[in-house]
Amino acid sequence: MPKSYNEVRKKLLDMEIHALQGDAKAVEKQHQGGKWTARERIAKLLDRGSFVEEFLLAETQKTDFGMAKKKAPTDGVVTGYGKIDGRNVYVFAQDRTVLAGTVGSVHGEKIAYATATARKTGVPLIGLYDSVGARIQEGLDVTRAIGTMFYQNSITSGVVPQISAIMGPCIGVAAYCPALTDFIFMVKDTSQMFITGPPVIKEVTGEDVTMEQLGGWKIHAEKSGVADVVCSGDEDCLEQIRTLLSFLPLNCGEPPPRVPPDDDPGRTLDDLDAIVPWEPKKTYDIRKVIQRIVDGGKFFEIKARFARNIVVGFGRLDGRTVGFVANQPMFLGGSLDVDCSDKASRFIRFCDAFQIPIITLVDVPGYLPGTKQEQNGIIRHGAKMLYAYAEATVPKLTLYLRKGYGGAKQAMCTREMGADQVFVWPGVELAVMGGSGAVNVIYRREIEQAADPEKMRQQKLEEYSERFSGPFEAVAKQYAHAAIQPEQTRIRLIQALEIFRNKKEDRPYRKHGITPV
Repeated sequence: MPKSYNEVRKKLLDMEIHALQGDAKAVEKQHQGGKWTARERIAKLLDRGSFVEEFLLAETQKTDFGMAKKKAPTDGVVTGYGKIDGRNVYVFAQDRTVLAGTVGSVHGEKIAYATATARKTGVPLIGLYDSVGARIQEGLDVTRAIGTMFYQNSITSGVVPQISAIMGPCIGVAAYCPALTDFIFMVKDTSQMFITGPPVIKEVTGEDVTMEQLGGWKIHAEKSGVADVVCSGDEDCLEQIRTLLSFLPLNCGEPPPRVPPDDDPGRTLDDLDAIVPWEPKKTYDIRKVIQRIVDGGKFFEIKARFARNIVVGFGRLDGRTVGFVANQPMFLGGSLDVDCSDKASRFIRFCDAFQIPIITLVDVPGYLPGTKQEQNGIIRHGAKMLYAYAEATVPKLTLYLRKGYGGAKQAMCTREMGADQVFVWPGVELAVMGGSGAVNVIYRREIEQAADPEKMRQQKLEEYSERFSGPFEAVAKQYAHAAIQPEQTRIRLIQALEIFRNKKEDRPYRKHGITPV
């Protein structure tokens, strides 16, 4: 065998070992910051020994601005494929120990390749972000690579699930890559996302702000709504990603996985009366209702800290994945507003894209009134839920718990908006508006002219309530398919999902609709 071959082989092995070991000081610094390295994260995320790395020896190509001495294998991002619970996934992890994880042209091309290949192979894409931003020394080549990343994220949307974990800084224009994916996880205290950093803000506006104040987990989980799931640390983040993936299909062409049911499909919910008070203005936690309905009480909530007047997330019924959209009376009485409309409509569209049935739990007093909501565009934003439900072709089941008023009732998926099955509980009130407000509008003059206005108002309120309280008008006029007892809720939902599992629904030919964004 030629000597030159052995020399090449040895050099190649040495380069691979060097790339895999990394810089010891940089690794130690990462650990001191309470974070794992890119390869440690991938090893924890994937099934043991399943990772296959690609482009290990790809390295920085540009030599401008002193970069010649900074060439490094991987170019600051580890890419490849492996398995989670035996199912294939593509993954990339930015490596903060190599060139600070900065995004250069090779770095961006590797991520774009991983995204495109995940789409071609029909498997989920998981991106682990930890980078100080673009490598400006490479000039326009960086912007081209980042643009390619944006493009691949965009055309992959709705084809395979895309999950982003922000496990360190995610700074500058590259922050739009996670924004183009389906779910964003953030780690408390170690992750930040923003477009313009504190130094630039200080120079332009004079404002002093820290990275955490600008784009920390709390800002994006509670105010901006960018973050979908908040995690306590690296380990928790990776475990929660695995949990989310267990609910999702590999791609849009196959149904979500079914797990062996760990709960009796015939189980009755005898304690729902104790959870949901019949008085329409009393509050309760809708998450407790969902947890009683789903298999084993396991509910994976999305955007739990944002727009808390609506709850969305995944559970299982008889082992099959379902998505829940539910009014939350604990916040703003469960009324709809700008933020919750955005939150719900995006979730509805994700479920529809990936063949996940949608269960809507309704207890809504209406849209949140006020000049602020009108000025912030509640007409435009509220229309998103109407559009999303009407567009969705997956099985859609709607349950009214206590009340559904006005246009907000339509936004929560009525029969005319495409619900395949509509159920109502016995004490439900369905009307254009609540009794007190309706009486003041309809009978205002009669009440004002009465000898005893308050007595007249109470009389009219009783008449109104007699007509609209209870399920009788809803079932008589076929607005609902059935009035059911609360304890039968889980059973009826499972039965309906079974009959609609193979539902087919045609839509008019078009390139695509125009979402009210």
